Amino acid sequence: MRMLDLLLRKRCGGEHDFKELKFIADGAASGAIPDYQLSAWLMAAFLNPLSKKETADFTKAMALSGKKLDLKGLKGGRVDKHSTGGVGDGVSLALAPVAAAAGVIVPMMSGRGLGHTGGTLDKLEAVKGFKVRLSAGRVYKQLKATGLSMFGQTAELAPSDKKLYALRDASCTVESLPLIVASILSKKYAEDITGLVMDVKYGSGAFLKDFKKSRELAVALIDTAKLLGIRCVAVLTAMEEPLGLAVGNGIEMEQSINILRGEKGPADFMEVLEVLSGWMIHLGSKAKTPEEGMAKARAVIADGSALEKMRQMVRWQGGDVRVVDNPEKFLPKAKLLTDVKAAKAGYLVKMDARTVGHASVVLGAGRARAEDAVDLGAGLILYRKVGDRLVPGEIIARLYSSDAEKLREGRKTFESALSTDLRPGKKTKLIKEVIS
Repeated sequence: MRMLDLLLRKRCGGEHDFKELKFIADGAASGAIPDYQLSAWLMAAFLNPLSKKETADFTKAMALSGKKLDLKGLKGGRVDKHSTGGVGDGVSLALAPVAAAAGVIVPMMSGRGLGHTGGTLDKLEAVKGFKVRLSAGRVYKQLKATGLSMFGQTAELAPSDKKLYALRDASCTVESLPLIVASILSKKYAEDITGLVMDVKYGSGAFLKDFKKSRELAVALIDTAKLLGIRCVAVLTAMEEPLGLAVGNGIEMEQSINILRGEKGPADFMEVLEVLSGWMIHLGSKAKTPEEGMAKARAVIADGSALEKMRQMVRWQGGDVRVVDNPEKFLPKAKLLTDVKAAKAGYLVKMDARTVGHASVVLGAGRARAEDAVDLGAGLILYRKVGDRLVPGEIIARLYSSDAEKLREGRKTFESALSTDLRPGKKTKLIKEVIS
């Protein structure tokens, strides 16, 4: 088999079979196919998009370009969740323990933050000692004992994705829907899961701002997941303003732990948490309907079993378990702070999610480049949300950083995200559609 022949076929609009796509994925993972040919093939696939079958086959081929987790020895449904990224979207931190406490096996493979969006792994590492790089054997052992493991992608899982992702960025083919789907689902297929809940964002702070395009992605993900034998649902959620009241690593971790401890969480955060939990529990065959799953989610928070799952996970992954009972004391928070206050009476009508995300990066909580370090204690806490009435002098947000200059710049960026008016304005519906 020659890459030149495959490249020519795709350039002319032809289709590949599984063996040919496996050849491409394996060649990307091993380095046997040069970057210039892979880049040319990506452009050909961008101009002549992969069919539904090709997308499913390529997803499987990418997953099989490395080692695949084998979790079939575990009894019960194995369900993961994936978010297309947002600001303040630390839902996974509470969601995974909730679903596990309801009896679902949760192997949750996550990533790091980049640009204006946060990353689950960075938030977990705000817990001192917490390890996110786990071997396949360790993940299996932990899942068998506790039903829950949150970990990062290893070099062995879908290695072709790392190469092709970088080349897509360099060859202007990032927007190809089939290639996006294959990239996302190859890692999930490699986890050996039976169910997947997708939180597909749209709006200012989302990867795809336009609802129509986000919906197209959601449908493509579901169609491909079904062809791979994975039960899947997509929840389309708005990301016009930050989710919840916390943006930052330790700050978001604290918010999620407090929710698991039974404290009342922000209304928008709780709505997304409950809907995603309900579907995870349903897809894990622990509830007949998503609504029953939501009731079980509320129950495991109320009886403390979800918090206990968090404690078990922290202990198994080397973290300081004291954080579970006293997050305010044992999670990092930068020493420098400044308050952004309302200058005049009125209503907060806009808090642009993307700009707030950029503000958190400036404060030190995120990355402008993949190699950047993060300040685990930096970020911001919101005291007001869109639609709230403002009184002059009251706090809208409190910003944290370890660097005075970053704090000043972060404040300036955050303030540019805000708009006020004498009337409350219209608030965007948070969950627009659920597709199953």
